[in-house]
Amino acid sequence: MSRRSRRIWWQSVEILGLGATEIAIALVALAVGACVQSSLGFGLGLLVAPILVLLDPRLVPGPLLAMGLPLTILIARRDRVAMDVKGVRWAIVGRIPGAALGGIAIVLLAPRGLSALFVGVILTAVVLSVLGLSVTPTSSTLFGAGVLSGFMATSVGVGGPPLALVYQRSDGPEIRASLAGIQIFGSVTSVAALTVVGKFDSADLRLAGLLVSGLLVGFGLSFFVAPHLDRRIIRPAVLVFATVSAVSIVIRDVI
Repeated sequence: MSRRSRRIWWQSVEILGLGATEIAIALVALAVGACVQSSLGFGLGLLVAPILVLLDPRLVPGPLLAMGLPLTILIARRDRVAMDVKGVRWAIVGRIPGAALGGIAIVLLAPRGLSALFVGVILTAVVLSVLGLSVTPTSSTLFGAGVLSGFMATSVGVGGPPLALVYQRSDGPEIRASLAGIQIFGSVTSVAALTVVGKFDSADLRLAGLLVSGLLVGFGLSFFVAPHLDRRIIRPAVLVFATVSAVSIVIRDVI
């Protein structure tokens, strides 16, 4: 980065009111979250959203969703051969009404009400999965997961659990590519819904641009991590991810 570029970058930081310590913590968190997301296919929102909220509530959900777009494009391109194209299409169709409902909900409903709904749905799905109920990735289940994912991503900034639960028995490349394909479209629709209801503007876009480098570093690290994961690791990771994401939303609200 040239001296002029660094000066412009820091001027933008000062205008947006972020400190050097906050930026450093955010970049490290984003790098770790992006590495996990790029290796498992999910986890960015779970790991990063609670930290970003504590640093600056403005960073969630809009800037985080915007930052996630280039990351999901890179993941989808890398693992595109394994993508479940038909399933991705159905989930994308579901994300459209889900994002619209999430945009309406974030305006009309109290944050605690949204969180309670999120926690209830996800923990119920986890319990059923542990008891042996397997959700097959069919057109209907993927459409429903897409609706729920779009709603949650737009309203609370974490939309991965419903889709991850549907694909929990898939292998690594398929789950990474399929979730990334869905999330590309999902990020766009969620940001669009937030823009329509006045919850995303140019300042949010600048925040995303300042911190997106952390995600790119995490994606690079995933090339060393992803090859060592197999199906035996994926399913337990999905269930743990879904459970912890639900609990983290509760903790975030309490804090």
